[in-house]
Amino acid sequence: MMAENKAQRRRPVRAIFILLLGMALGIVVDRVYLAGIIPTAVVPASAVSDFKLMALAWNTIQAYYVDRAAIQPKRMTYAAIAGMVDSLGDTGHSTFLTPQEVKMATASIDGHFAGIGAEVQMKEGYVVIVAPIDGTPAQRAHLRPGERIIEVDGKSVEGEPLITVVEKIRGPAGTKVTLTLQNPVTGKLRTVTLVRAEIPVESVSWHMIPGTQVADIRIARFSEGTATELYKALRQAEQAGARGIVLDLRNDPGGLLDQAIDVASLFIPKGNVLLERNAAGKITAVPVRADVPKFRLPMAILINGGTASAAEIVAGALHDDVDAPLIGRRTFGTGTVLRPFRLPGGGELLLGVREWLTPDGHTIWHKGIAPTEKVVLPADAILLRPDALQGMTPAKLRASHDTQLLAALRAVQQEMAHEAAKKSPSMTH
Repeated sequence: MMAENKAQRRRPVRAIFILLLGMALGIVVDRVYLAGIIPTAVVPASAVSDFKLMALAWNTIQAYYVDRAAIQPKRMTYAAIAGMVDSLGDTGHSTFLTPQEVKMATASIDGHFAGIGAEVQMKEGYVVIVAPIDGTPAQRAHLRPGERIIEVDGKSVEGEPLITVVEKIRGPAGTKVTLTLQNPVTGKLRTVTLVRAEIPVESVSWHMIPGTQVADIRIARFSEGTATELYKALRQAEQAGARGIVLDLRNDPGGLLDQAIDVASLFIPKGNVLLERNAAGKITAVPVRADVPKFRLPMAILINGGTASAAEIVAGALHDDVDAPLIGRRTFGTGTVLRPFRLPGGGELLLGVREWLTPDGHTIWHKGIAPTEKVVLPADAILLRPDALQGMTPAKLRASHDTQLLAALRAVQQEMAHEAAKKSPSMTH
């Protein structure tokens, strides 16, 4: 259905760790830029004084620091490189990976999926939950986007590097780990114990919303084959009588750019999925794929602070191109294509080399996408996913605390009624 040039596949959308065995789809290498060319190791004329300053600091430490065992040149070098990347202010995106972290990423890419199933990143000095993955221990324990990890197994991890915290949390399936989490707004702490597990790879699920002709279709993440799975789900939903769609992208951490393009293309007849701006400021349009089947049903999109990367691209495209309402909260704000540059010794620089814009030119990076209808969930609310709708009565649905899903349902039903009114012949008396 969606054949593509393999050289264009698996373009990464973010640099975030995933608490599986290794790291996230977000740092799957961009095949297009796999052979990133590193400039020669020559001190540029404009930076000679700065390099001399670094050399002076290095030599001073070597000459005078009292704890001689703590002077480890490799660690100092990696810390200096990480500091340079951090100074760019591209927190959670551009990053430096040590050789050990590169191996972790490779392990995850190769299909070793065991852990708690949550994506995390450094934010304001804390390791923060970005999104739990559907059907995982993290999702069942109701880990929430934005929560800070304060302790692991009763020991503080405040101030520790991301990789250190990840190593403490990950582990074999069947083993337990206890996390102390902090609400960033209230400061309130809570403790949860999770049993690590194999992480499911299904990215699309759906179910009819009880008592309606609206299908709730959820994309948990954008992995290989997501667009094909979504196509099948849409066909099945139509055959089941669906006349409208709620597309749930909440807590979807993103994934593969090509899948985002294909998913958006299912709903957009023509135009652009996104715009890309390079370091020189040149903007290139990424068009809708004309060879993808088209579905035109009333729809609303669910978004929140865990909606990131490829999910933000789809949300922005559907809003700009087909005026789909966005229900929920502002998205995470991922907006760059990451290019890997392999360094001598096995380390790697992941640098944002292109920025994404929505089709109307709105910036996603650091800003996120604002909902057209802001709906704040009650504090005790649990997101209703398609599997939770099975066996649920309309009354139980209305009594649920997922006010975002209910708002999206109303938006779709209003559009369905509007479409029906346009098709009905005028009545005269």
